Amino acid sequence: MLDTQTEGYVTADGRQIGGVVMELKNITLRFGGVVAIKDISFDIRHGEIRAIIGPNGAGKSSMLNVISGFYNPQEGELIYKGYKRPQMRPYKVSRMGIARTFQNIALFEGMSVLDNIMTGRMHHMKAGFLSQAFWWGAAAREEAENREAVEKIIDFLEIQAIRKTPVSRLPYGLKKRVELARALAAEPQILLLDEPMAGMNVEEKEDMSRFILDVNDEFGTTTVLIEHDMGVVMDLSDRVVVMDYGKKIGDGTPEEVMNNQDVIDAYLGVSHD
Repeated sequence: MLDTQTEGYVTADGRQIGGVVMELKNITLRFGGVVAIKDISFDIRHGEIRAIIGPNGAGKSSMLNVISGFYNPQEGELIYKGYKRPQMRPYKVSRMGIARTFQNIALFEGMSVLDNIMTGRMHHMKAGFLSQAFWWGAAAREEAENREAVEKIIDFLEIQAIRKTPVSRLPYGLKKRVELARALAAEPQILLLDEPMAGMNVEEKEDMSRFILDVNDEFGTTTVLIEHDMGVVMDLSDRVVVMDYGKKIGDGTPEEVMNNQDVIDAYLGVSHD
């Protein structure tokens, strides 16, 4: 088991994982009489790929919504960079360096790929209203800088050929890649991916897996992902937290989780000999 109290560790493939960037302590989330998350605690370390897995209805997306500020838990604390994060709206959480994709694609279908990705730069736009309206001075410089940042992401994710294509004309797999690009445009310190490979074929999954690893390797972005494909989880993640009926039933490396009897009984569906 990894020592979560140390400052960091080195993965089997030689990547350096840093100290704790976010800690969730005793999180409980209720919707009326329904308990979606019950007294769950775990941490997220700088530079790691942290997976959240579990059966449908386990509370995984609710947990991602707590991290991103869409839901505020009734109990527990969320510690971000050493400070307790107060309840706040999602746009304020985004400004703190947390970006996400959604289980159901949430793009502007009538806009081009380029314009969709540009919306991810909103928090980096500081020019005043008048200069934006007339596109001069600071606004013009800002536009050029943000467009340059977006073009780099387009090159990185290999979507140059569709940069001017309306999103509505794209196949599903490319839409997922565009949504990843928009999240990366925010230059997040923590990237939240809600089932980034749901509905993809094998080739699309391989491409998305490669890009997630590249984002982590080249940008050092801390990534938290929800994923049902255990092969993907084993290949990508450094540590895995397992949820079932709103409770945490496992937490550790992929190998530790795969050999956890509670996880086997609740999720993997096989038993030890």
